[in-house]
Amino acid sequence: MKEQLEKIYANATEDLTKVSTIAELEEVRGKYLSRKGEFNEIKKNLKNLSDEDKRVVGALANEITQKLENALKAKHEEFYKKELNEKLMKERIDITLPGKYTPQGRVHLLTSTTNEIVSIFQSLGFSVVPQEHSPEVETEYYNFDMLNVPKDHPARDVQDTFYTELASNVVLRSQTSGAQIHAMEGKNPPIRVISPGRVYRNENINARKNNFFHQIEGLYVDKDITFGDLKGVLNEFIRIYFGSSRPTRFRNSFFPFTEPSAEVDVQCIMCEGKGCRTCSGTGWLEVLGCGMVDPNVLKGVGIDPDVYSGFAFGMGVERLAMLKYAVDDIRLFFNNDERFLKQF
Repeated sequence: MKEQLEKIYANATEDLTKVSTIAELEEVRGKYLSRKGEFNEIKKNLKNLSDEDKRVVGALANEITQKLENALKAKHEEFYKKELNEKLMKERIDITLPGKYTPQGRVHLLTSTTNEIVSIFQSLGFSVVPQEHSPEVETEYYNFDMLNVPKDHPARDVQDTFYTELASNVVLRSQTSGAQIHAMEGKNPPIRVISPGRVYRNENINARKNNFFHQIEGLYVDKDITFGDLKGVLNEFIRIYFGSSRPTRFRNSFFPFTEPSAEVDVQCIMCEGKGCRTCSGTGWLEVLGCGMVDPNVLKGVGIDPDVYSGFAFGMGVERLAMLKYAVDDIRLFFNNDERFLKQF
């Protein structure tokens, strides 16, 4: 039996010299050291030996088993390190190479312009009208009637206003001015609010106009409010937004919900007042309409025009962005051209 153990060990040692992978190594382990392995079969027959032989053969079996275990362990570590190094070499990363570029989104120019305008007016004491008081889908009552717009006014015509199929009097709002009615209803002055939002008009699209654009409405109602206060607020806004070097002008105008009314123009930044296609050759671009709130509008919301007065204004975000960033076509804001958007 002693000779058998030595022969099995010699065979196991020879088999170990032939293995080249961990999988082959496990086959050798199973062949010699598993329950059905050759060493275990020898140990099963120890019961048939005398006590003296049991001690000698048992000690030898344990010694050979331990040697084989150590040899298997050493081989396993050798193969593990080898396979690990091969894997690391195959999957290695050259950290000196440039990384992969991952494009990141940017805030759209119209959004950043809106945020800037809102921030300026908030610094002047205005608060933002809650979204529920400035809906994009509006009734004629708020979009026209309460703003003192006559029933026969051209703005009500389907050629100018988008009417919905929800009801005959439900429209996509053509101006943010309706928000001032919501802001005044059931409230007592002083009221000083702004309302940014999208508006829709059924008109031809060109370099200066789109049938979908953005406005910011402003309203200030209190005692002893004058047109001078209106000019002071708007001039301060223009100074902060454009800088004092940008020439502006107030022109007489007409809006049903303000009296007197005016439009504010800013010198065209594309041609510096010389005239181009963006400004239709005038050298100026209209950026907002404004005026003193008509007494009929105040009466409609329960505010006494003999005690209170106020002013309102509405500005186009696209126009303001075009002037500040020298964008010569309003359609560029909506074309999703990355070459344009990445500039801002």
